[in-house]
Amino acid sequence: MANLKEIRSRITSVSSTMKITSAMKMVSAAKLKKAQDQMQNIKPYSSALKNSINNLLPSINSSEVRLLSSSCSEDKKLIITISSNRGLCGGFNANIFKAAKKETANNTEIFCVGKKVSEQFARTKYNILKKEINILDTPTAALSRSISELIISGFTQGKWSEVVLMYNKFKNAATQTVCSEKILPIRVDKNELEIDTERKDYVFEPDKTQIINSLIPEKIHTQLFEGILNSIASEHGARMTAMHKATDNAQDLKDGLTLQYNRQRQAAITNEILEIVAGAEALKDS
Repeated sequence: MANLKEIRSRITSVSSTMKITSAMKMVSAAKLKKAQDQMQNIKPYSSALKNSINNLLPSINSSEVRLLSSSCSEDKKLIITISSNRGLCGGFNANIFKAAKKETANNTEIFCVGKKVSEQFARTKYNILKKEINILDTPTAALSRSISELIISGFTQGKWSEVVLMYNKFKNAATQTVCSEKILPIRVDKNELEIDTERKDYVFEPDKTQIINSLIPEKIHTQLFEGILNSIASEHGARMTAMHKATDNAQDLKDGLTLQYNRQRQAAITNEILEIVAGAEALKDS
């Protein structure tokens, strides 16, 4: 059984840990609000861009639209995995790694956005195409566009038959779901296509084909950037939840140690009193 000094030392250590986890929770809560604002700001643009594409596609010959099909001669996939650069966020990074492993094959390439998932894939010797870390610390549309342009260029050159984006989608601070989206080739969902029976006869300049071929790459840029912002918000939410649970667990551990310390201290005092009484009785008898 631990003595009083050891228990007191453990109580001090747990108290220090609890201060750290509580501070990390508050920091994550503040960062989460900023990340949520960034995520919400891009949604109107993303939604309007998607609607514009769905409005034009029905009236255009699909053979004239780039990025609707792959020129790759083999079934080769590129998976873009978005994780975090830091840990202490529960199963946030592990969930992405497990989901990506299920979709990998021998000829699959991995584009790692985030330090944690790149370390995990490096240890398992997967074919890593490239690693990108800085964008998670300073998420900008320019950095995201440089990544998407590299991917679009590789796809048009026939390097991959499909490109899949995998990230944690933000639902709320306590819930993040692993989302897998096929971003290339572009999938045309007929249920989402706008069918307007009273469509007006618009005059397009340039023509519809040029417009749609310029909008689709923009959609991919936006989809990737939106995925990164979702992942950043999910990371802060996951870390806030993990640190909240860690703080509660530390408090429970501290309460248990304090109770154990008080019991042992009281037992020691009782033993000392018994020894004093026994000594006094022994003196009386002598």
